[in-house]
Amino acid sequence: MTDIKYSYNTLVYAGEDIEVGIKRLAKYGYDGVDFVGEPETMDAERITKLLKENNIEASSICAIYTPERDLVSSNEKIRKNAVNYICQCVDFAAKIGAKGISVTPTACMKIRPEADIKQEWTWAVEGLKEAGSYALEHGIRLTVEAWNRYENYLINRLEQSLALVKEVDLPNVGCMGDTYHMNIEEEDIAEAFRLVGDKLFYVHIADSNRAAPGRGHIDFEPIAAALKEIGYKGYLSMELLPAAADPFMVLNGERCEEFYDQYTEESINFLKKLF
Repeated sequence: MTDIKYSYNTLVYAGEDIEVGIKRLAKYGYDGVDFVGEPETMDAERITKLLKENNIEASSICAIYTPERDLVSSNEKIRKNAVNYICQCVDFAAKIGAKGISVTPTACMKIRPEADIKQEWTWAVEGLKEAGSYALEHGIRLTVEAWNRYENYLINRLEQSLALVKEVDLPNVGCMGDTYHMNIEEEDIAEAFRLVGDKLFYVHIADSNRAAPGRGHIDFEPIAAALKEIGYKGYLSMELLPAAADPFMVLNGERCEEFYDQYTEESINFLKKLF
């Protein structure tokens, strides 16, 4: 399966200069780099230069959804801010050559709706249509990721992601599966991928404990078989996070050493044996 590429989400590379992370990924044979979606703090020109120097590409922007960036907030200004944020990520992606941006309609760790769920769904469709149209103009994909119930209440399974994608109805808006979240929510991870088929635009990989694949209890062989069966052509991107009540503490600069060289090397070696 030669069309599979490998990437690693640098959000876990806390406390180091981005140059170090890019060089690490190039050293271990990765094809791409996932960047944290904070365009205002990122030097696109420098990143582009570093990618070229290390013969590696930007794979995706991992957008960060906060209470101020919520497509289904009951506050219209916050919904508009979320759309504007995605558009800023689109501009950043275009500058560094990234192909897509992850999207989750609600804020991270928000587990209860603020309004009628049908109304929130309508807001999600409207926001994604607006942001997706802007992204389409710039040749960027938006990938709607399903998160587990403890981090999100609106889109938990790939069938829900697919329903939203179909309603948005833009060619550059598709689905993203994350094996960690799917391990919690899906009855059968492989079948969930088959259900989405050619609308699967991106895949996040982590084991059941959110560590490197092979360190938990997920059976990745049937997942690999399903991806081959649907002809998935794209990235498998490691999104590994600490086993903590607040796994996103790494965004504040807290280092977990195993996620650097150790898990980076383990992950790509594990997946290359499958594909």
